[in-house]
Amino acid sequence: MKRPTIADIARRAGVSKGAVSYALNGQPGVSDATRKRILAIAQEIGFNPNSAARALSGARARAVGLTLCRPARILGIEPWFMGLISGFEAELGAHSYALTLQVVASPEQEVEVYRRWWGERRIDGVIVTDLRENDLRIPVLQQLQLPAVVIGGSGEAGTVAQIWSDDGGAITEAVRYLVALGHSRIARVSGVPDLLHTQVRTKAFDAVCASLGLHDAITVPADYTGEEGSRATRRLLIGGDRPTAIIYDNDVMAVAGLAVAQEMGLSVPGDLSIVAWDDSPLCSLVHPPLTALSRDVSGYGAQAARELLNAIDGKRVGNVQAQTAHLTPRGSTAPPRG
Repeated sequence: MKRPTIADIARRAGVSKGAVSYALNGQPGVSDATRKRILAIAQEIGFNPNSAARALSGARARAVGLTLCRPARILGIEPWFMGLISGFEAELGAHSYALTLQVVASPEQEVEVYRRWWGERRIDGVIVTDLRENDLRIPVLQQLQLPAVVIGGSGEAGTVAQIWSDDGGAITEAVRYLVALGHSRIARVSGVPDLLHTQVRTKAFDAVCASLGLHDAITVPADYTGEEGSRATRRLLIGGDRPTAIIYDNDVMAVAGLAVAQEMGLSVPGDLSIVAWDDSPLCSLVHPPLTALSRDVSGYGAQAARELLNAIDGKRVGNVQAQTAHLTPRGSTAPPRG
């Protein structure tokens, strides 16, 4: 899909290119109604006059875009994204590319950002995270023919290149490990329910628990924050038949869950075993250190950036399966008492 030009605006508005120039530059020569129509069309098709020089030269922006649909306040304490971004920066910096980051409130806003970046030639490609089922961002990226790499999921991104890991296999390993220790009441505190990787983990958790006869296994949805991790943990632990082990979908919630257990007078791992995802330094800084599903998050980001740079260079890229997270046992897991 060609980037928009003044000629495209003129054709859609039914006016001359000169009239479009007058309207865009705030000069007299067109009526107010025509000016408003031209400006609306320019916004709709993503035209930005400031990008004209770069458009004419065909030069690259030498920048890659990343939009995050997460509250800005939690990004500074989210080790997953910090590790991922460090991987992006290491690979992009080595090729003299910059990373353009914008936090948004919804997938719809992400789409608008993509259109604006594309129209203004701000970026040469994008990295997409937090894939959803029937994700509305994917057809837009395909329409714009904007080079992109999706992180997460498993082949649900159409023709957009994708890098993913086997989250289902990882959570199956964690459950089997806890059962081998003697646990029969296992719960999970999940991430945002509508994210595709959360759904993959939930499906795998339910399947392995059913296959092992753990009919009381339960998943409580949360949002990756410490506050929600704490609330979910309290709900699980105040019940009469509380779990003896909990798996958390990230390390921030797991650390919060550990604090709740200790606040309630429970011993970890004596009364409650805890397993965290992603294994950031947080997992080793608490007492006891947390058993975790470990993976090289920074390496994951670097691999995604390499794939995107290949796509920007016109090379053929496809889906890549990264290393599956593996279990790293530490002091937060043990056989249940009694």
